[in-house]
Amino acid sequence: MKDERFDEIGESHIGTSAKTPLRNDAFDISDSEKIKRIEQDVKNILETLGMDLTDDSLKGTPKRVAEAFVNEIFMGLNPKNMPKASTFDNNYKYGEMLVEKNIVVYSTCEHHLLPIVGRAHVAYISKGKVIGLSKMNRIVEYFSKRPQVQERLTMQVVQALQNALGTEDVACVIDAKHLCVNSRGVKDIDSSTVTAEYGGRFKEKEIKREFLDYLRMDTDFE
Repeated sequence: MKDERFDEIGESHIGTSAKTPLRNDAFDISDSEKIKRIEQDVKNILETLGMDLTDDSLKGTPKRVAEAFVNEIFMGLNPKNMPKASTFDNNYKYGEMLVEKNIVVYSTCEHHLLPIVGRAHVAYISKGKVIGLSKMNRIVEYFSKRPQVQERLTMQVVQALQNALGTEDVACVIDAKHLCVNSRGVKDIDSSTVTAEYGGRFKEKEIKREFLDYLRMDTDFE
């Protein structure tokens, strides 16, 4: 792929796959070894930029960044961190949609490694199984904690819940700010990006409208 094409993809925030692009050997080395390698790489970057790493404020920065990358910011790359999506029989026969609103999204743009910050709204209609509310938050968090494009994140959340619940009737809307747009390039601090994925009955006009109407409800209980 030519350099011009790389630049076009990055500036247009295009994703090339619905799956996170991982090499086959992504987990052949331990997390501790990854931290060591990334620490050295961050040190090289800072020194190349001219930073004095003997300064007390900077001495620990390479290690701090490496640990944050592996253990927090990109922890969702490792399948061992996938939350257990425990489900239960819908014994109370609740037959309407369940909506979990305003789930915080902290992710990272895979084109510039800058933050994506926003909210996810997730819903499903049970076909016999229900899932704990916190598990919906944790699924969003897991797929957020990796280099991402927002479209893929939205799809991955829906697919994970469809698999866990055994139903196609799942929807997700994400509204987020991309610092690769807000802090560099066009430097538009006001714009946000909205993506949506609708499965099963949520593709029906009335069901989709009901879901979107719930998102408009005021949830300030103070």
